[in-house]
Amino acid sequence: MRSRPRLAAAMAIAAGLAAIVIGTALGVAGPFLDAVVHPPAIVRAALIGGAVALGVVLLTRGLVSMAAGEGDIRRLIRGVRLAFLAVAAFAAAAGWALGSPLPLIVAFVVAGIDVVETSFMLLVVGGPPSDPLP
Repeated sequence: MRSRPRLAAAMAIAAGLAAIVIGTALGVAGPFLDAVVHPPAIVRAALIGGAVALGVVLLTRGLVSMAAGEGDIRRLIRGVRLAFLAVAAFAAAAGWALGSPLPLIVAFVVAGIDVVETSFMLLVVGGPPSDPLP
């Protein structure tokens, strides 16, 4: 994808829009949503742990990127992207921990909007992004 940065950006934008559509559709998919929110206890625990671990990794990488990005707006934008994706991961973990679908839907929407928004920002500030997804 590095040789076709505009294609990579378009794919990132499409993935972000897909996440928004999926998050919105989950809000009205009763039985399926219930199965996703209330899996067996061991699966639920694994999902919570995985989402929290992913959130910590994304937040750490985002903060490092923002701290090292002085003077490099593209790196700062990528750091912000990672921080918002960490928020989405923590929201998903909260959804499974609370047994509530709302945080899971919020996680999809936050992640989708973030990827779309930061991809457009990266296109505007300096041409197509070289790595549109973390």
